[in-house]
Amino acid sequence: MRILIVNTSEHTGGAAVASNRLVAALNNNGEKAKMLVRDKSTDSITVVALPGGWRQRWHFLWERLRVFLALHLNKTHLWEIDIANAGTDITRLPEFQEADVIHLSWVNQGMLSLRVIDKIVKSGKPVVWTMHDLWPATAICHYANGCNKFQTECQYCPLLPGGGGKRDMANKVWNSKKRIYKTSNIHFVTCSRWLEKQAKNSALLRGLSVTSIPNPIDTNVFNPQDRKKAKRALGLPEDKNVILFVAQKVTDKRKGAAYLVEALNRLKQENATLAENTVVALLGGHGEELAEQIALQCFPLGYVSGDKNLAAIYNAADLFVLPSMEDNLPNTLMEALACGVPCVGFHVGGIPEMIDHKVNGYVAKAGDAGDLEEGIEWVLAEADREALLHGCLTKVNKCYSQRSVAMKYVEVYANALAQKGYGI
Repeated sequence: MRILIVNTSEHTGGAAVASNRLVAALNNNGEKAKMLVRDKSTDSITVVALPGGWRQRWHFLWERLRVFLALHLNKTHLWEIDIANAGTDITRLPEFQEADVIHLSWVNQGMLSLRVIDKIVKSGKPVVWTMHDLWPATAICHYANGCNKFQTECQYCPLLPGGGGKRDMANKVWNSKKRIYKTSNIHFVTCSRWLEKQAKNSALLRGLSVTSIPNPIDTNVFNPQDRKKAKRALGLPEDKNVILFVAQKVTDKRKGAAYLVEALNRLKQENATLAENTVVALLGGHGEELAEQIALQCFPLGYVSGDKNLAAIYNAADLFVLPSMEDNLPNTLMEALACGVPCVGFHVGGIPEMIDHKVNGYVAKAGDAGDLEEGIEWVLAEADREALLHGCLTKVNKCYSQRSVAMKYVEVYANALAQKGYGI
């Protein structure tokens, strides 16, 4: 079976990482998968770049300009909104025409327009769409942030100035998606059961196939290694606990940086001995800025690329903390678990599907920095480290191995082909 996975970037962002891993998982299990991207960064033969780089840049800028104008030149929500008004027609590309199944992933920021998605649907090829966030099921937002309008009809959008209106930009995009989906028979896949539940509540997706399949991970790369050696290689103290926090931008409000700061500062006040024997490693942008707010010794590591380098950093950690207030199925949690690192996070999104409470980590009450601190203290000072390690590896092998995820997707592809009257 020939599968074409379409994603905006080859490597930037969680969806790109997940798409790359799915391509590898499918190819390692006998399928023929390729990835079509706008932003290609390697010479991989399984990744194809869109032609006409200047045109891709124009599509990106044109969409941003339209959104910026709709926001009355205010940047506050500029990167929370996508309207898919511009994008490249991929239906004429040989990779598209050769494929048995078209698998859309994260296709925003000028990659595909709604008009192009409509052409893809009308091409007659089976279409599978993995949702890495809620955008396919809403009008213009990627995360609902408590808004339930997508369950009936997006209008009066809270992201738009003055709360938008009955026929605002959100409503226009909503109606465009509604027309496309009406006769599309797209097979939607979510990466978590939490997102599956949200997607099934969307008025846009009513009557369409929605199922949940987690992202895969390569356990040949992400696996437990010598922790002291890993700490030494990064210049981290070998005789202290290392708490790791990872985000593309560690000050990102959605990733819960404020809760992390409060929890760690509480730890300093309530358990000075443990705090004295604990340091914090910050992987991602703006690490120095966040380090200034934390009472414990911090080591901003900046950006790191490459799975092997990432695995080396996870293996230097004794605990991974991700206090996101809204997240799907974070690759970072999966990477940490695969390296045998126990995790602490809030009971939000897909996080409680990954962290089994007091088995491979600790699930804290959502938005409760005090409970987050308790979870950190429990893992570092009370829990059986060997039992936690076993819990981490058992979870990954059972739920996120390449083979198990690949087989689940092959079943979705087969069903999509069968509905179009094709065999495999």
